[in-house]
Amino acid sequence: MLDYVVTGLSANSVPYSEGLSLQRAVHQAVVSGQRPDTVILLEHEPVYTAGKRTAPDERPTDGTPVVDVDRGGKITWHGPGQLVGYPILRLAEPIDVVGYVRRLEGVLIRVLDDFGIRGERVEGRSGVWILRDGIEEKIAAIGIRVADGVTMHGFALNCSNSLDPYEKIVACGIRDAGVTTMTRVLGRPVAPAEIVPSVRARLAAEFAPAEGVAA
Repeated sequence: MLDYVVTGLSANSVPYSEGLSLQRAVHQAVVSGQRPDTVILLEHEPVYTAGKRTAPDERPTDGTPVVDVDRGGKITWHGPGQLVGYPILRLAEPIDVVGYVRRLEGVLIRVLDDFGIRGERVEGRSGVWILRDGIEEKIAAIGIRVADGVTMHGFALNCSNSLDPYEKIVACGIRDAGVTTMTRVLGRPVAPAEIVPSVRARLAAEFAPAEGVAA
């Protein structure tokens, strides 16, 4: 069974600090067995977050604030127009962190396929990518943490967000690739709320198959 908390979409973007507090509360409830595995879906107010592997030269050079977080990965941006998902899930033993990341990538690839977009994995790089004319463009970022056998943090799928904030950073520590959005690929606006049903169905199919849809 998967529970969902869908909050802060469109004009009601959630400040990052509030989203992190919600994550921590849900995580503790899942760890203690007080609630089932839960997925939080939201949009954030504009913010840069830096994972534990972020190098100093990957941060903004203009003094823009950055929130340091306890997830894996490097620096990225969150903001309106981007669907952020925080799956708070108890992983089976033995815990396979890389395998979990690959499962999240698979979920996002299937979501993109629902909209006629071919998302792909790139060897040696996490997340989901669009390959066009030999150019790699990241459309979804993944950064996670596992504590007490339960996951935190998750994914960010670019729907209709601006790409300008990425110009201030070395997004995800990758210097030789670009960033894109579903809106840019399809040539029409794609709001995060539009893809929530697909995200919910694909997550259920992967992590709660008895209640999900066919993969």
